[in-house]
Amino acid sequence: MNSFGRIFRISIFGESHGQGLGVVVDGCQPGIKITADDFLYDIARRNPIETGTTPRKEKDIPELVSGIFNDFTTGAPLMILFRNEDVQSAGYDKYKDIPRPGHADFVASKKYKGFNDYRGGGMFSGRLTLPLIAAGVIAKKIIAPVNINAKLISASGTENIEEAIKQAEIDKDSIGGIVECIAENVPVGLGEPFFDGVESLISHIIFSIPGVKAIEFGAGTKSAEMKGSEFNDVYISSDGKTKTNYAGGVSGRLTNGNDLILRVTFRPPSSIGKPQSTLNFAAGKVEELEVKGRHDVCFARRTPVIVEASVAIALADMNLIHNSQFKINN
Repeated sequence: MNSFGRIFRISIFGESHGQGLGVVVDGCQPGIKITADDFLYDIARRNPIETGTTPRKEKDIPELVSGIFNDFTTGAPLMILFRNEDVQSAGYDKYKDIPRPGHADFVASKKYKGFNDYRGGGMFSGRLTLPLIAAGVIAKKIIAPVNINAKLISASGTENIEEAIKQAEIDKDSIGGIVECIAENVPVGLGEPFFDGVESLISHIIFSIPGVKAIEFGAGTKSAEMKGSEFNDVYISSDGKTKTNYAGGVSGRLTNGNDLILRVTFRPPSSIGKPQSTLNFAAGKVEELEVKGRHDVCFARRTPVIVEASVAIALADMNLIHNSQFKINN
């Protein structure tokens, strides 16, 4: 569905070219100071202001509709709304019969029997990450002093990101990338075995971000090439700190007090300037399609703040679950 979390629960709504989109946050305790200005920095980090991103420009001003009074959370569900203004929907009608390769046009039409809003990708658009970021701003306040930082570490297999993006633009193509995220000051013991371990819950919400194809923690896939004597993180202090951190801050599906380290792989955006072949379902034949519109060459460069928000949301929920359990048990 469109909700995530057990106690800190978020529900995303809206479409790319609809009137607006937003998020409802439930389980947020009263007394947290929040103003519209608190959202602006992270929203700006997502905005397309760099080479290789979409020319679509939205104001993205957060409207705090409910759950806040006199700049403090009330304990009621908190609703944040964003209006869509820079919308150009002309040309999307043809994708009902001629689905774009790599996009959700075909599967969405089948699942929703043709009633889905296909303009700009509808509910499957990367624009739906905007309310996710808004929820992340609140989550970051809840989990303080946990500090989360993410950055794009490579694109198209190289650390020379700018050059890779420029070449993709020249080629009228697109590229993917890898984002590394590190969360510091994470308390020991977050996560719930068996199925709700920290890696499971973070992976769940990370894979909700459009374009994600893989995630790994710590040494990740390289751990398959290591021996146990190499991989094991040796304890060096009573607070659980280890000499190395190949486990990425997770032991037995629980946070272990070391930095939580993960890397997220994003595929290339599906909309490219090159003509592609696809099936015209109405005509029953394969034909050439050239996708028009405003699209990212490398959407991955806009995603570090989205990854941060997703990790914060998952940690906020795990933290509240952990605290509520031990309050009851004690």
